[in-house]
Amino acid sequence: MLPQLNGGTAHSVELRVRYAETDRMQVVYHANYLVWCEIGRVEFIRALGTPYAELERQNVALAVVEASIRFHAPARYDDVVRVTTTLTEVRSRTVTFTYVITNAESGEKLVSASTKLASVTSDSRLAALPENLRTVLENAAS
Repeated sequence: MLPQLNGGTAHSVELRVRYAETDRMQVVYHANYLVWCEIGRVEFIRALGTPYAELERQNVALAVVEASIRFHAPARYDDVVRVTTTLTEVRSRTVTFTYVITNAESGEKLVSASTKLASVTSDSRLAALPENLRTVLENAAS
């Protein structure tokens, strides 16, 4: 069972900033935060008992259709960051996740973000979420 955070279900994962994720000043390059959001969402779904690879075997993919990100402070090389993911909305064909990325040691907020994903088939056609997956996600939504 995932822990409750602000009334909703949340999942956290920690990562150490690799040198390859930084720019010349050893500050994390902005696009990497979206990669970390993906890690957070995949691990959130895994924690619910459904690895993303299993969804794909069922001909379901979740494609990002919207992304929003706000930068509060930089992460730097060798920092440990915590990505806390919350599922905020489940609709028949879309799901929305929010993320808070913090410095795991100091607790400083680095980034707040959200992504909206649409359920699509392997040939990129919009499709309803499978009923069993939708039920699991609805139970986890805040």
